[in-house]
Amino acid sequence: MTVVKQPIVLTREDLKRMGIKVSNTSLLRWEALGRFPRRIRMAGTSVAWIATEVEAWLEQRASERAQHHYADAKF
Repeated sequence: MTVVKQPIVLTREDLKRMGIKVSNTSLLRWEALGRFPRRIRMAGTSVAWIATEVEAWLEQRASERAQHHYADAKF
């Protein structure tokens, strides 16, 4: 018997607990620009994010931090 493993999903509250405390508008904009994992529709207006994708995004931010300092950015 093959067991299909369902991905663990994160709610908006889970994101906030993880320190991702930006507005929904910012999240939507980041998703549209490919700067944050895209949400999935659960039911009705409920949405969630796949945990492994969000964790990978956080790890990427941490590695970028080690390479670049925000004060070095050219605007």
